[in-house]
Amino acid sequence: MGFSTIVEDLFESFGFFGGAGGGNRRQRAQRGDDLRYDLEISLEEAAEGVEPKLQIPGTRRARAVTARAATPAPCPRVCSSCRGQGQVRFSQGFLTVARPCPTCRGQGKINRYPCKACSGQGRQNRERLLKVTIPAGVEDGNQLRLSGEGEAGELGGPAGDLYVVIHIRAHELFVREGPHLLAELPITFSQAALGDTVEVPVLKGRAELTVPPGTQPGQRLVLKGKGMPHLRGRGKGDLHYEVVVEVPTHLSARQREVLEEFRRVSEDEAGPRRSKFVERMKKLFGT
Repeated sequence: MGFSTIVEDLFESFGFFGGAGGGNRRQRAQRGDDLRYDLEISLEEAAEGVEPKLQIPGTRRARAVTARAATPAPCPRVCSSCRGQGQVRFSQGFLTVARPCPTCRGQGKINRYPCKACSGQGRQNRERLLKVTIPAGVEDGNQLRLSGEGEAGELGGPAGDLYVVIHIRAHELFVREGPHLLAELPITFSQAALGDTVEVPVLKGRAELTVPPGTQPGQRLVLKGKGMPHLRGRGKGDLHYEVVVEVPTHLSARQREVLEEFRRVSEDEAGPRRSKFVERMKKLFGT
């Protein structure tokens, strides 16, 4: 027995030539590959839920008219390339390596009457239209797994899965924070100081929001239950409005006169932040 034969037998015993024991092995049915589909939706669609129809490319199991391609032919012939072994062997230095036969794909036999549509593989390249249900409350990056909607398996194997990855487009007004939404609320100095009732946008139209007197810049005002639905629960999040006090850049003579008067009567009425600032400055400079 030659050295290469000894090495070959040793490798076969550990399954390096197509499985434990080596020999006349047949390629088994294989599961199809998983597919990924990136779906972009709007924030409104994420809040309401949507059922889009997706055009999915890929391989599918052969149609009924070609079904015999997925089963052995009544009278298959022995593959002439591997002589029915299902493997072809070649030398690499002092080693002999075996691989599945490319002609019969490891079957050892060849269908004498292969399907013309799928070349005897039992699957075809075919796009399909698939309706998908996107639940209300999905977040950016969420994945939906659709079992068996991926690539068709080889030699009658099961199909893979389809993963639909959700991407939510940026909104012009709202930023999402989990189940809550955040928007800016620009108001005037007089509205912040005196209070007001203002009209604000919500996902489905408009609503009224109360600005209490003395509202501070950066303060958040909340509309309960106007945010996003909870994906795995009941109810909705809230809609937060972050106050932005707009300072006028151009004043009329009358506006300036009124503000000057307001400053004169307010000089001795510093607020808590102003008072703390003055105290810290005095300690820092010793005055």
